[in-house]
Amino acid sequence: MCGIAGFFGPNAGATVKQMTDIMTYRGPDDAGLYEGEGFAFGQRRLSIIDLSSGHQPIFNEDKSIILVCNGEIYNSPELRDELKSRGHGFATSTDVEVILHLYEEMGEKLFSRLRGMFGFALWDSRKQRLLMGRDHMGQKPLFFANANGCFAFASEVKCILTSGIVERKPDLEALWHYMSLRYIPDDRSLFEGVIKLQAGHYAIFEKGSVKVEQYWKLDTFKNKRTGSEKELTDELDNILLDSVKTHLLSDVPVGTFLSGGIDSSLITAMTAKITGKPFHTFSIGVKEQDINELPWARMVSDQYGLIAREEIVEADIIHKIPEMIFHMDEPSDPFGVGVYLVSQVAAKDVKVVLSGDGGDENFAGYDRFAGQKLAGYYSIIPKCIRKHIFGKIFNMVPESFGYKSIASKLKWLNDMSFYTEGERYARSMSFLRFTDETKEALFTPEAMSKIADSDSVGKILHYFNSSTADELLDKMLYTDLMTRMPDHLLAISDRMSMAHSIEIRPPLIDYKVTEFAASLPCDMKLRGRDKGLKYLLRQVAARYMSRELIDRPKQGFGFPIARWLRTDLAVFLQKLFAESRFVELGIFNQAEIDRLVNEHISGKADHNFRLWILLNLEIWYRMCFEGASVSEMQVFIDQRLK
Repeated sequence: MCGIAGFFGPNAGATVKQMTDIMTYRGPDDAGLYEGEGFAFGQRRLSIIDLSSGHQPIFNEDKSIILVCNGEIYNSPELRDELKSRGHGFATSTDVEVILHLYEEMGEKLFSRLRGMFGFALWDSRKQRLLMGRDHMGQKPLFFANANGCFAFASEVKCILTSGIVERKPDLEALWHYMSLRYIPDDRSLFEGVIKLQAGHYAIFEKGSVKVEQYWKLDTFKNKRTGSEKELTDELDNILLDSVKTHLLSDVPVGTFLSGGIDSSLITAMTAKITGKPFHTFSIGVKEQDINELPWARMVSDQYGLIAREEIVEADIIHKIPEMIFHMDEPSDPFGVGVYLVSQVAAKDVKVVLSGDGGDENFAGYDRFAGQKLAGYYSIIPKCIRKHIFGKIFNMVPESFGYKSIASKLKWLNDMSFYTEGERYARSMSFLRFTDETKEALFTPEAMSKIADSDSVGKILHYFNSSTADELLDKMLYTDLMTRMPDHLLAISDRMSMAHSIEIRPPLIDYKVTEFAASLPCDMKLRGRDKGLKYLLRQVAARYMSRELIDRPKQGFGFPIARWLRTDLAVFLQKLFAESRFVELGIFNQAEIDRLVNEHISGKADHNFRLWILLNLEIWYRMCFEGASVSEMQVFIDQRLK
């Protein structure tokens, strides 16, 4: 695990040194720099495999190929033996060196042999071309920019900006979609000219131009497995054990995140079965939360005799925002707070942790999957009754400003019933945030004129309506796996853990597991709400832990943000938006922001998700475009809390 960077242009060595120095937290153990003719490669290393000789950049035997890689190649032991048998010599014992020798034999076809999480760049001096690749599911990040006769790549956007080859300007089209989808779609970033290499893709930079190709597609949804429930449970059990075993490849101790939910509990239990010895588990409770899941986490750690690290922490979420934005290079997300805090705890004991990420997306663990079917049933009621009777009744239900409130659920059900499958699912993504229609009230006409593609719903339908899957559930799962998984969940997990020099490895999102999960019949994944979510995964989990833990209602990790924005943070909101940078820039309308704030504070409507985005954008702009530091923004916040 590390951070990588490269630059093609004048003063390459000094430029790359600056790019890597700004992300030392991604690799505090070692720094590497190589300067060639007109280019330089650099790396910050978090030493996990081959602690003594795994320094990067790495070269092949005749030094005609140079590599920097962020991540781990889990099948490297088998690949190394195979390549050695064919005469390849290895200079290190590090796992990523196999990429060099696979490239010598296969060129860009090497991705078919890799199993792991990675973002790498490889320079072939003979062909004078750069090959960059990102892992199948998008666990490791990679960005690049090709501008003003120069080329730069890096693990983080801030490094590209530090190179100076692109002007710091917000990408309004990316911003438009982010405000609806909660992630930045396609190959965009929030900065004009900075390109995100998408998951499962590689890019070639040659003769001043870039070509991007997709090397992997999730195409097993239509190849449904047959067999009894017992046979499929056995298969899934074995596949998950294999995935956990491969993810334990390390020369340093490995721990697990243990939230008390099914996914992290199962990964922890399987790790205990495989290793047969105690290891650290990391669990947090948060003072500001109404729900405490620590007793459930302790149930698993006690069962397997593990070393439980439990802490009750104070989120102080408003002051964490600048820290998270610095590491994200984009607005923070409430989901990231939990990852940030538990990584901070884990960093006291280990460098590597296994997580339960991916269980909900692969095996249908969100209640919204069941909710889509419910909306379909509800839509059978005549439209006029839903619109003029039930709609008015539901709008009269008082808003509690709590997590998944009854008022919000009823309004969602009624509003979504006027759309059919694909559009319903797409619009449900933005229901709590900004729909295309509500953005038209927020954005000024001048700002909207600069947005070429304003169809955020279309970003979802592109995947939902593809021929990859036939059944409704599979279409939703495929869409999530291609969008929210790489561009939201995994992006946040990577940045928030690396902020504390922690490598997260999620065995449930290994692409082999994903291919298997896609091939499962839909009724093996979803059988109604609550206990019917993640059905087959629950059957596997029952082999490792009590039904009491497995069958309890899903709780999730949330904060009372809606309530805070009406009380403790109300004055802060009013002061912040009175000096809105986005209003000053002519991007947002002040009147629409004021309406959202006033309706929320007065209790007329719950706009907490929308206000969270707007609040974060104001802090993000001041940090990323005006140069405000984390500490300066924390002072800025304190001044407006009074």
